[in-house]
This record gives sequence, C-alpha cells and structure tokens, in this order.
Amino acid sequence: MKTLVLGASLNEERFSNKAIERLIESGHEVYAIGNKKGEISNVSINTDFLHIENVHTVTIYLSKKIQKLYYDYIVRLKPKRVLFNPGAENIEFSNILIKKEIYFENACTLVLLSTNQY
Repeated sequence: MKTLVLGASLNEERFSNKAIERLIESGHEVYAIGNKKGEISNVSINTDFLHIENVHTVTIYLSKKIQKLYYDYIVRLKPKRVLFNPGAENIEFSNILIKKEIYFENACTLVLLSTNQY
C-alpha cells in the first residue's frame, strides 16, 4: 500500500522516523513530506507537495495548526484512509474528511503495524 508520511523527521527518535522504517520493513511503498529534505532508508523526505497516484494512507505527524496547510492537498490525493497519530488529532479536519467521504482514524501507525492491523 502506498503511504504518505506527513511530518517526516530525520531525527531517529521521532515517531514519524520510526514509522517510515517500520512501513518499509513491512513492505509498504512510502513517500514522505517534512520540513527538512533528507533521506530515511532510501525514502526521500520532500519539503514540497508530491504528486502521488493511488495513495492508500496518509499518516499525519503534524500539529492541528500546521495541518491546515495540507487540508486541500490531502483531499486532492483522495486517500483511502487518513491516520491522525497521537497528538495530531483534529476535529476540524476530521469533519472535512467526513464531508469528502474519506475514512480517518485517530490511531498510532506504529501500533497498527505491530498488531498487523495496518
């Protein structure tokens, strides 16, 4: 499944970094957007919007305030699912996703992967 990690970090202690590693280990095709360019396990972190076809999951590691910059972008991607990781929960954006008929969950990507629920 194609997954976009929004809020990707080069810092190995950050959960977004760990999620990219685990997604790759689990065989997922991973794309990443963060505030600094770099690379995690051969996945380029981009600072600009990416054109990605057939995105299954957008997993978010951004505050509500920063997420606003990505609302239209995520909706245009038409993902099958949006995951709000702990601390990224967002009622305003959740309501937009409901109107656009895009499924979302308040869930931890790492937990979903470790329990085979991803």
